Amino acid sequence: MNVDGGAFLRSVMPQTGQRSRPLSDLQGKVAFITGGSRGIGRAVAIRLAQGGAKVAFNYKANHDAAQEVLGELTGGGAQAMAVAGDVARAADVEMMVSTVLQAFGRIDILVNNAGVTRDTLLMRMSEEDWDTVLDTNLKSAYLVTKAVLRGMVRQRAGRIVNVTSISGVMGNPGQANYAASKAGLIGFTRSVAREAASRGITANAVAPGFIETDMWSQTSEEAKQSLLKLIPLGATGTPEDVAEAIAFLASDAARYVTGQVLHVDGGIVMA
Repeated sequence: MNVDGGAFLRSVMPQTGQRSRPLSDLQGKVAFITGGSRGIGRAVAIRLAQGGAKVAFNYKANHDAAQEVLGELTGGGAQAMAVAGDVARAADVEMMVSTVLQAFGRIDILVNNAGVTRDTLLMRMSEEDWDTVLDTNLKSAYLVTKAVLRGMVRQRAGRIVNVTSISGVMGNPGQANYAASKAGLIGFTRSVAREAASRGITANAVAPGFIETDMWSQTSEEAKQSLLKLIPLGATGTPEDVAEAIAFLASDAARYVTGQVLHVDGGIVMA
């Protein structure tokens, strides 16, 4: 596992005029985000930093994308770092969490966002496709949460937010592995919420619908138009929409919210 320490740990003093609006709800908090180099993870890292949090984020292989996000964060006045590793491997997770704790002293907010897809019909799905998706999307949440939870229990405070999906609620043809991993994440969230509540720790999930990420951009125009008809609001969401929901659940404003799944989906699963 490679760690972006040393030269990659960049801390700068806050600069006035860098943020679009004052967001102090996370001032002084330390956040760790998995899969933070693109899409929803990138938007979450930026939003939490805008709220005053120190931000550490994980990435697996795309060093250039990670450095770009890191530059955005530090350029906006945030204290931030990037750590490289595989969230589905226990040794990598232990090293990444240890590195973040050494740098920032604590972790107050955990966002389990890392995820992959290997879409195909079940009858064509290989065991490797199944294992890759379940390990990255679900096992990783177990490993990272377990590693971070120790410190949160000692602090008697913490916020855990897991990024699930409407696929985990509705199911979706060609996504048996993905839907299973995301449905499992919902059960995992509620179990952790019950276990950790007595220590002042909340655990919630956010379930995005059709969001304008790399996956959406690769969808055909015909398929996009068909999918849009299913959304009551008639439009796709953005990574920033999801990031705002996560920022709320990570803040003290949500201190009395735990074990919940917040759908950010334009109303597609309201029925």
